[in-house]
Amino acid sequence: MTGRPECHDEVCVTCSDTAVAVTIVRLLDDALAIVDTGQGEEEVSVALVSAGVGDTILVHAKEAISVLPDEPGDTAR
Repeated sequence: MTGRPECHDEVCVTCSDTAVAVTIVRLLDDALAIVDTGQGEEEVSVALVSAGVGDTILVHAKEAISVLPDEPGDTAR
């Protein structure tokens, strides 16, 4: 990981014991992305999903595990 965004609380939003929905702000090299958590930006891995800038992804332990659908009725990628 790079030294870009850092945790501001006891744990990063994307490192917690729950999966959270975040939006990809920009893609980085090595299957990493900067995401907007609603509380700031964090770096996560997108190695397991096919996602792009603007996509909403479900992240657990700094790893994207699913791309959430854009509209009701769409299926996640």
